[in-house]
Amino acid sequence: MSRTRRIEEEWIPKTKLGELVKEGLIDLPRIFQNNLVVKEKEIIDILLPQLREDVITIKMVQQMTASGQRSRFKAVVIVGADGFLGVGAAKSREVGPAIRKAIDKAKLSVVPVQRGCGSKECGCGGTHSIPFKISGKCGSVKINLIPSPAGVGLACADKVKQVLRLCGIEDIWSKTYGDTRTSENLVKATFDALKNAHKYNFNV
Repeated sequence: MSRTRRIEEEWIPKTKLGELVKEGLIDLPRIFQNNLVVKEKEIIDILLPQLREDVITIKMVQQMTASGQRSRFKAVVIVGADGFLGVGAAKSREVGPAIRKAIDKAKLSVVPVQRGCGSKECGCGGTHSIPFKISGKCGSVKINLIPSPAGVGLACADKVKQVLRLCGIEDIWSKTYGDTRTSENLVKATFDALKNAHKYNFNV
């Protein structure tokens, strides 16, 4: 039995959307077109079985409490497939649970990614880049993503490359501002830019 089939049989939906998904009455494009909120990770497991996971950072964070210093692990994870992306962060006393919680949060944040060929130098009409220039922000970090011709590759920071590869973007130029050494903010700024493109596309 496939993993997707097993999840579908064992899962008991807690929301109306979950019931519609389990009964096969709605697909992912319609969920996003109607701005429906996904509150169960099983919805994404069933509708996006090809989803891949990638850990961005794992670091120890310390907090002072009345009983002394408490150490926990914080994981930042991205999940994606061709044309889809999600980002999640979570803390736990152990690395494994932190990663699993971050993956679950990332699945609930999945959004469609607008791909295209917005480069004037290329104009091939393919989906190797993005359709127009987009920007995103998180904390002190701001990023501009600019369409590039086919063959340029991902001309951006390594963490940004991780994000773009996972959602199927092959060629891009980027400009970053702020404290880009903060991997979490850089990744979330990139995700914000890709989300903004999705919003723009539905508003025009």
